Amino acid sequence: MGKLQRVQPSRQVIAFIFMMFLSQIRPESLRYSVEEETESGSFVAHLTKDLGLGTGDLAARSVRVMSDDYKQRLLLDPQTGDLLLKEKIDREELCGPIERCVLHFQVFLEMPVQFFQGELWIQDINDHSPAFTDREMLLKIPENSQPGTLFPLKVAQDLDVGSNGLQKYTISPNSHFHVLTRNYSEGKKYPDLVQDKALDREEQPEFSLILMALDGGSPPRSGTITVRILIMDVNDNAPEFVHTPYEVQVLENSPLDSPVLSVLARDADAGNFGSVSYGLFQPSDEIKQTFSINEVTGEIRLRKKLDFEKTKSYHVEIEAIDGGGLSGKGTVFIEVVDVNDNAPELTISSLTSSIPENAPETIVSIFRVGDRDSGDNGKMTCSIPDNVPFILKPTFKNFYTLVTESPLDRESRAEYNITITVTDMGTPRLKTEHAITILVSDVNDNAPAFSQTSYTLLVRENNSPALHIGSVSATDRDSGTNAQITYSLLPNQDPHLPLASLVSINADNGQLFALRALDFEALQAFEFRVGATDQGSPALSSQALVRVVVLDDNDNSPFVLYPMQNASAPCTELVPRAAEQGYLVTKVVAVDGDSGQNAWLSYQLLKATEPGLFGVWAHNGEVRTSRLLSERDAARHRLVVLVKDNGEPPLSASVTLHVLLVDGFSQPYLPLPEVAPERAQEDSLTVYLVIALASVSSLFLFSVLVFVVVRLCRRRRAAPLGVCSMLEGHFPGHLVDVSGTGTLSQSYQYEVCLAGDSGTGEFKFLKPIFPNLLVPEAGREVKENSNCRNSFVFS
Repeated sequence: MGKLQRVQPSRQVIAFIFMMFLSQIRPESLRYSVEEETESGSFVAHLTKDLGLGTGDLAARSVRVMSDDYKQRLLLDPQTGDLLLKEKIDREELCGPIERCVLHFQVFLEMPVQFFQGELWIQDINDHSPAFTDREMLLKIPENSQPGTLFPLKVAQDLDVGSNGLQKYTISPNSHFHVLTRNYSEGKKYPDLVQDKALDREEQPEFSLILMALDGGSPPRSGTITVRILIMDVNDNAPEFVHTPYEVQVLENSPLDSPVLSVLARDADAGNFGSVSYGLFQPSDEIKQTFSINEVTGEIRLRKKLDFEKTKSYHVEIEAIDGGGLSGKGTVFIEVVDVNDNAPELTISSLTSSIPENAPETIVSIFRVGDRDSGDNGKMTCSIPDNVPFILKPTFKNFYTLVTESPLDRESRAEYNITITVTDMGTPRLKTEHAITILVSDVNDNAPAFSQTSYTLLVRENNSPALHIGSVSATDRDSGTNAQITYSLLPNQDPHLPLASLVSINADNGQLFALRALDFEALQAFEFRVGATDQGSPALSSQALVRVVVLDDNDNSPFVLYPMQNASAPCTELVPRAAEQGYLVTKVVAVDGDSGQNAWLSYQLLKATEPGLFGVWAHNGEVRTSRLLSERDAARHRLVVLVKDNGEPPLSASVTLHVLLVDGFSQPYLPLPEVAPERAQEDSLTVYLVIALASVSSLFLFSVLVFVVVRLCRRRRAAPLGVCSMLEGHFPGHLVDVSGTGTLSQSYQYEVCLAGDSGTGEFKFLKPIFPNLLVPEAGREVKENSNCRNSFVFS
């Protein structure tokens, strides 16, 4: 049940009871009967036959049985079509004193929706005996009462009805009284004690009689009460109520102990016989539990809450008793006024908690609404929120059907929480809310979608096998197995690409692996397609393009194309001795199998027979002369050129060049013998070095000798034909010329100065003087070195 509160309905569906689908309702009612207290599970009727349906139709159409009293008292076996009792039915509990006891029920079927009205008559059995509320009653009779006077006795209650109910009263045999059974309104029977002859208190002051109540069952049941009769002195005026009957209206929500009415009775007698006390006259259990009366004031008050829906009015009998035992009777009619104290009730008869997406109009739930109040308080409206794709349809009586308004999409919304609100028209308005959670089940209507339409993966060559090179990723908007994705390599369109031996893919997570080492020089890039397939039925799939780009690694050394190194005879380059500086001797041509900066080549001269004679251009490998050639230069030269790439780490290769200096291309040139081994060339170089060292030593000794001779000549000054004169005759001035007959390529003149005052004979070597500067400046040179005793110029 929902909580009570004041509402303004968001959307109203007017509950018109008579707006129903007449084509779906059977006009006549199904009528059956059963005795009360019949065991549960007992057979009532065969509905399949009575409804004109075939075997299995009830189960296929989800048949339901509902009772009007909001209790499930009947069961229906959908397989056999038998209507059975769910529990024992107590007619007295169900209908109370009402003789015509009918249990109304409805039978409704789905696909299509169809309703049938049914009635189950509950037949009474004699299962209750008449019973008095007390075991004994006291009756006071004045001794002057006349024969034929009637004295009311207490009434017995029999819960059975009809012939099984209370029929008559009897009293134990005696000479003064007999009992008379009288019929009153509402079919009740009251016993009156009838006096047969005059009483004499002095003769017999008290009587003890047994009153018996009998019903009409077979065999009859009975109940008894002891009636004590006291013979009283004379009191000839009985109390009388001022107004009778009394009529009053009481709100059903009146609080406990609130006053209902005050009654008043008067007695013409005086003294004790004129004092009046009030009481309820032979009240039923319900009257005693609901009302109380003050014995002195006659005020009637509530003892328990009233319920209009249970009892709409009360008929209360009251009495006023004076001090002499005489009593007067009165009647109070109490009408219960309905207030809106019952919230509407909602009963779910059928509920589908899961609906497949994309389904057409689908019945979600069938439910019934009701309100125990009456009038406007019992009128209801039913509504659901506006922002849901569902609508309410009234069907039969107070039944409603909740259906989808349009096909649902789980990917847009997977769950709906719908609150059904039932509001009455009372004041204040009460409402009941019932929340229904509807899950939208998934249908495989979405194919997997890759995060990218194409992927580019970079892999460096010479990778290790089984290297993780990247991943592809796809998502599926469906759920469950419909969203479980399996990745695969699609068949390759290029028959020359062995894709199965190059890459593999993890079917679960889309990770890609290189199966073997890749070689940039053999394969720079390749493409293939991958597929993503879900596990739905039917399975949906999509594909994406993957491009793998192999990155170059510096794994190839430069390769020299020219001069060829694998020839049987070395290649010899001829250079004329008259070649100018920068003369192109040859060009080293090399290539590198790598790419990018790994293939950028640079050249350098690693080793040369005569350093400084040849040079290599770093960027194009051209070998050129660094200076003019001379006759002193060796005829044969061996050059080692290093070719290096720009990789990290750099790789290199070397090539050996043989250069032969010739006087001209016209002179006969014979092929040179095979170049001696490296060791022989190194020995020749050693010999040259020894010769050069010996020449320098000889020159030094000769210079020392000249110095000594000049010194001696100056000391003697008398020897005109000495060494000094000899030297002066051969060398002009202070210069000594050393001709270019040695290993030097041109003549050089050096100035040697000997300090005049030096006692150690110490040389002082100055800067070289070039030949083209000696002649015009000879006089100046002598003048500048006038402090030297002797000067020599060597060339």
